[in-house]
Parts: sequence; C-alpha cells; structure tokens
Amino acid sequence: MAKYVCMGAMLKCSFGMTPSTLMVTVPLRPMIQNKPKANIMDFAPMMNIMPFGMCRSMANPTVASATSAAMGVLTPMPCIPVIVSPWAPGGKGMVSNMPALLDNCKTMCAYGGNISITNPGHTENTTGK
Repeated sequence: MAKYVCMGAMLKCSFGMTPSTLMVTVPLRPMIQNKPKANIMDFAPMMNIMPFGMCRSMANPTVASATSAAMGVLTPMPCIPVIVSPWAPGGKGMVSNMPALLDNCKTMCAYGGNISITNPGHTENTTGK
C-alpha cells in the first residue's frame, strides 16, 4: 500500500547521479512525525525538488555541449531539474486542497528523467488510498 510523503522524502532521477530530497515549503499542513505532508503540487524545481548531483541526459543542453566538446564521450554536468508537471497519480486523501503525494507517484524532468520517490520521509505506518 502506498504511503503518504512528507518533507525530507528521498527522490531519485533516472538520469541523476545522486539522490535528492523533497522540500515542503508550505508550513501549515498536516504533519507526520513533525514534518509537513506533501501534495502533488510540490514539484517546483529548486524549491521542492533539489538537484540530483550530476546529470547524464543528452537532452540536457549542458551535457550535450560538454559531451560534444569531449569528442562524444558522455560528460555529465550539474543537474538543474526542469520539472514539467505535477506528481501523478496522487492519493485520494487531500492535503491543502490538493491530492496527497504518495510514495508511488512520479514526475518527469524536461530532459527525460523519470523522478520517483525512494523513501517517504517518515517511519509511521500511514497509508493513503
């Protein structure tokens, strides 16, 4: 069963080289272990979704440029996420009038990376439907 996600959840990008952390910037939300719950609209790059270290996507212009300069040898460059849509599918429960973010939700980066949740950020046994 999918679990609710809160501040501090661990995220993974299919083109990123390191995990990232979810930040929930709206403080007046229901809490899990004194951390605010997230909803599907918590997808803003550099505010909710932090960089994933180095990016390996050739769709990222900086990676493509560096790889071209290195005579075709893939050259990862710093990740600056470009998230294009809210998390999906979301839960039936509501958090701040939006569907709750569950640990089975995913979103996409404009450079082709699939972003998923590897740890919901808490240890309580709270599930969303």
